[in-house]
Amino acid sequence: MLKLQPVRGTVDLFPDVMAQHRLVIDTARHVTLRYGFQEMATPIFEFSEVFSRPLGESSDIVTKENYTFADRGGEQLTLRPENTAGVVRAMISGGLTQSLPLKYFYAGPMFRYERPQKGRMRQFHQVGIEYLGPKDALADAEVISAGARFLAQLGVLPHCVLHLNSLGDAESRTAYRAALVRFLETHESTLSEDSKRRLALNPLRILDTKDEGDRDILQTAPKLSDFLNAVSKAHFQTVTAALDAAGVTWVFDPLLVRGLDYYCHTAFEFVTDALGTQGAVLGGGRYDGLSEMLGGPAVAAVGWAAGIERLAMLTDDTAVTTPRVTLLSTDPETNIAAFQLAEKLRDNGIDIDFPTAGAIGKKLKKAVRSGIRLAIILGGDELAKNTVQFRDLATGTQTEIAMADLAEVVSSALLAP
Repeated sequence: MLKLQPVRGTVDLFPDVMAQHRLVIDTARHVTLRYGFQEMATPIFEFSEVFSRPLGESSDIVTKENYTFADRGGEQLTLRPENTAGVVRAMISGGLTQSLPLKYFYAGPMFRYERPQKGRMRQFHQVGIEYLGPKDALADAEVISAGARFLAQLGVLPHCVLHLNSLGDAESRTAYRAALVRFLETHESTLSEDSKRRLALNPLRILDTKDEGDRDILQTAPKLSDFLNAVSKAHFQTVTAALDAAGVTWVFDPLLVRGLDYYCHTAFEFVTDALGTQGAVLGGGRYDGLSEMLGGPAVAAVGWAAGIERLAMLTDDTAVTTPRVTLLSTDPETNIAAFQLAEKLRDNGIDIDFPTAGAIGKKLKKAVRSGIRLAIILGGDELAKNTVQFRDLATGTQTEIAMADLAEVVSSALLAP
């Protein structure tokens, strides 16, 4: 039997929700353009290796969360779980590594097979930016500032706190990883099962555990900041100084990590508890090692991604844009003339609702419910005189005006308060 409902973890986005999504996307596009980011799009699916190589064949995302399938030619393909790898792949395959720096903005759906929850579905949507090429710390600060300005423009920044940490360079991370493993091995018997597994595969990921027992143990764990070399300290100090100069407030979060080896230096998240439980609405960092991991040359990079669904939940309800004028034909004999008139008004830049079925009374009632302000009514008598009835649905006043004057009259009425 056909299941006439969305697949679990997916939803239909009707106009009211789409209005909120569009607000988030348009705001992100407008703000990031101010920083020089140009919009691009990558395919929704890629060769699976684009994601499995940087994430690791045995990672949870690859083995449990990715939507991977073989096409009819036997190629292994994966619906994108995130977009950074796709953007970097596009840079490499497009031969753009000689055209650095590059600034890209994107928006679109991502896919992960995980437990559906509030603000996170199996098909979810993100906006994001990737700054490809620069190694300097000011690039990190600019990317973070763009995120803060985007959230401020959207009206959600007051609900968020910027968490900031330095992951250091490879030398710093190697030294810290060894110290952290030695510490955790002395507490292995009391770690959660998930953290025991991570200890063998990716110990840095234990730092972002949600298990209360693990978090108690980590209170006395070595701090990554104590293992930063001079280069890493200088990089982070430049980032924080630039953010301070720009008036972007932040808190130091030593437990904020990125477990994958291609991440380095700055990591950041804008975190909120306004959605019931604390969670990030925008996060990112520096990922200088990703291009090489995908088979390209060494390319420094920094960026962020933000969840559209979560941000939409933090914004005020957004009105659905509907035409403010309806054009109604009173009988079948005037339908073609009314249709022609509607097209002429649209030629003049006026949005027109033109319902084609139903009694005139029902059409007027529906127009009022929809928030339509003005009605143009065309019947046989009006058509014979080249006039229309022009009604203000708020006041009920109605006048007869010449068709030749209609566009000007409607435009003036729409400008009136």
